[in-house]
Amino acid sequence: MSRPLLVTDCDEVLLHMVVPFGQWLDEAHNISLDLSLGRFGEAMREKDGGALIAGERVWALLEQFFTTEMHRQYPFPGTIQALDAIRAVADIVVLTNIGIHLQEGRAIQLRSAGVEAPVVGNRGPKGLPLARIIAEYQPSACVFVDDIGVHLDSAAEHAPMAWRLQMVGEQMLAPRVPTAASAHARIDDWATATPWILARFGEGRADAAPAGVDHEAAAMLKPAS
Repeated sequence: MSRPLLVTDCDEVLLHMVVPFGQWLDEAHNISLDLSLGRFGEAMREKDGGALIAGERVWALLEQFFTTEMHRQYPFPGTIQALDAIRAVADIVVLTNIGIHLQEGRAIQLRSAGVEAPVVGNRGPKGLPLARIIAEYQPSACVFVDDIGVHLDSAAEHAPMAWRLQMVGEQMLAPRVPTAASAHARIDDWATATPWILARFGEGRADAAPAGVDHEAAAMLKPAS
């Protein structure tokens, strides 16, 4: 019988991203990243004069960060221990929106952090690539972990057999991220999430599960309104 499968995002799920990205913006570009000002696309401003950094420049800075600065990123507490426990019973794949051209660099980055797993680079919603991964592995059960609601929505549409767990590991970011209605649960740390994941592996496919969030799990963190 096939093993269960964990498919997980990387940034803000396995590794810190916003904090090291903000530090690099400050050091290299004299740009501040202040999420209290609004959503990510509204939070980057020139330190001299306060001009908003928007549009293509945001994407260019992100691309530069992931091309040259991934070494700045580091795992959330408990991540490596959780993945080791899960790996004992399941396969693990990292599905990350970093672009295929940076896929190998991300794999090297994760290995250096202690995460041994295949990496699949992607652009756009993750439901279709998740479905392809599931078709390749043919798991007995699958859990998909991501911080962003649009990817959980896409997974619900294109890979309904997968259990959907929303996780926002960055404490300063988590209260600003609403819980996705398409998630089966919202848990923002790996120590708490691991028993939930292992239990879902024992339940098989998610297709017949009730829709909506596991409110007991979601209550572990109440996002700001």
